[in-house]
Amino acid sequence: METTSRAVAQAPAAEGGQQVPSARRTVDGYLQAPFPWYGLDEAFTGPRWLMQVGTAADGAVEHGSIGHGDEPSVKNEYAAAATDEPKERFAVVVTVAANPSRRSADGTGLLEATSVSSAAWLAGVGLLSFTWPGQMDHTLRDDWLEQQTETAWALADDLSGPEWSMLSLPVDGVPTPFHYRESEFGWVLAGSTQEGVHVGAYGRGMSAYGLGFAMIKDIAAYA
Repeated sequence: METTSRAVAQAPAAEGGQQVPSARRTVDGYLQAPFPWYGLDEAFTGPRWLMQVGTAADGAVEHGSIGHGDEPSVKNEYAAAATDEPKERFAVVVTVAANPSRRSADGTGLLEATSVSSAAWLAGVGLLSFTWPGQMDHTLRDDWLEQQTETAWALADDLSGPEWSMLSLPVDGVPTPFHYRESEFGWVLAGSTQEGVHVGAYGRGMSAYGLGFAMIKDIAAYA
């Protein structure tokens, strides 16, 4: 997927010196998407927050992420365990537009088609972005991340491989098959909806088995 990510911007300090959640400043990108967004269904009653959108070379929004639970941070898992820090509990839902291979808006090339594998790869990389293996020096993390990103791509390209199992979860109330895998860093899953989008998800500290997904009726409500 030839996409770029529009990272969440740092929010200004609110009155009284507290930070305004940066997600509240990023809803514009989500509103530009020509497809519906998905998140966890109403059975999840915890915090929800916007993360980032990804755009194609022509600027069209192709995917984006919605967070649920604790806002994850990159931290050394070994150090966290040594200090008895509570582990973060979060699940992130990635929505990917189901697009065929097509010419870019400027006519200079082809944009790659998106598929369930696209959602699986974005979810796998998303999980890695909040992972720092125990006892690894921070100077080595970039090399590790590059290696693991390539592994995530290879896994996403082989959804029928032994690393994946099938899991049925409700999407808009309809039982839907998902490709699912676990690792020492968390879990990743990916599937498709009846609304013309692919859905990926990743998380840690929250079981994937009890999750359900639903189309977000008003993404502006997250602002």
